[in-house]
Amino acid sequence: MSRRIFNFGAGPALLPAPVMARVQEELRDWHGSGMSVMEMSHRGKEYQGIIQQAEQDLRDLLAIPDQYRVLFLQGGASLQFAMVPLNLLAGRTAAYVETGVWSRKASQEARRFGQVEIAASNSDGAAEVPPQEQWRLPRDCAYLHIAGNETIDGIEFDFVPELGDIPLVSDASSHLLSRPLPVERFGLIYAGAQKNVGPAGLTLVIVREDLLGRADPHTPTMLDYAVHAREHSMYNTPATFAIYVAGLVFQWLKDLGGLTAMEKINMAKAERLYGAIDDSGGFYRNSVAPRNRSRMNVPFFLHDAALDPLFLEEAQAAGLLQLKGHRLLGGMRASIYNAMPLEGVETLVAFLRDFAARHG
Repeated sequence: MSRRIFNFGAGPALLPAPVMARVQEELRDWHGSGMSVMEMSHRGKEYQGIIQQAEQDLRDLLAIPDQYRVLFLQGGASLQFAMVPLNLLAGRTAAYVETGVWSRKASQEARRFGQVEIAASNSDGAAEVPPQEQWRLPRDCAYLHIAGNETIDGIEFDFVPELGDIPLVSDASSHLLSRPLPVERFGLIYAGAQKNVGPAGLTLVIVREDLLGRADPHTPTMLDYAVHAREHSMYNTPATFAIYVAGLVFQWLKDLGGLTAMEKINMAKAERLYGAIDDSGGFYRNSVAPRNRSRMNVPFFLHDAALDPLFLEEAQAAGLLQLKGHRLLGGMRASIYNAMPLEGVETLVAFLRDFAARHG
């Protein structure tokens, strides 16, 4: 019997096993069409059915209101760092809350296109989300941007900001579909697909219709949300195969019971992993404030960094892959996205305890 492998990579990440099996089954001949989805015209009736069903299933999962448009784009979240200010600034000032690496990258990119103010930051080293009562917003605030979950730092928002008429924009790349999300509280949500949604190459944007048509006049056509909304994500050839796989993931989530059911599973996984770290007597450490600990990305450090290479070597031998932390943070990181089964987390927990017992 072959050993079970568990991939804890931050992205591109593992996909649900039933989805992978379905892709394999349909790869060469989709539903008797004689074509792979990779070979279909994106404007043909077969593919139009695929993308329309994917959008409807996503709308059902997130209860997306009718006044929001769903866009299937490309370029990753990093391109959204530019598209958001190009489309929403309109000569005003943008506000950003900096909680980690990705929100700082987003604010730095936005400065290329206009005025940006930092409403709050944890740059003093505090691994937490600054309380909203400490934020300072500019008077002419065009929008406020957050990273709902920092993939590298393992810091997750435990609340949805209340901003009145100011549009809230969120990079939701690493937590979208991991739990219910009140879309109506946001002006725009974007996410790279390669965490919880599907293969790399697809970017989801959910945008309120009244925010369309505000793009700077010099905005390239391909970076204008209104163009993609008007053309139903078909202005150019979309990431057809990635959208097809994402649609299968949406169906898998619906069959599982939706995002409320998925959240319960994710909470159980996170509680077991953080529990093992906290109960290690200091052998392992996670420095994020408990209220802001990410359920998706769990960074941790060994008490002696000299043990890191041995830890990674033994973990790999045990079938626990991609646990090395991001180069900017060091240490270890376990990403436990939707597709990571509870069995994988329990196997990692057992390894953590055994390694600490032998090297503590």
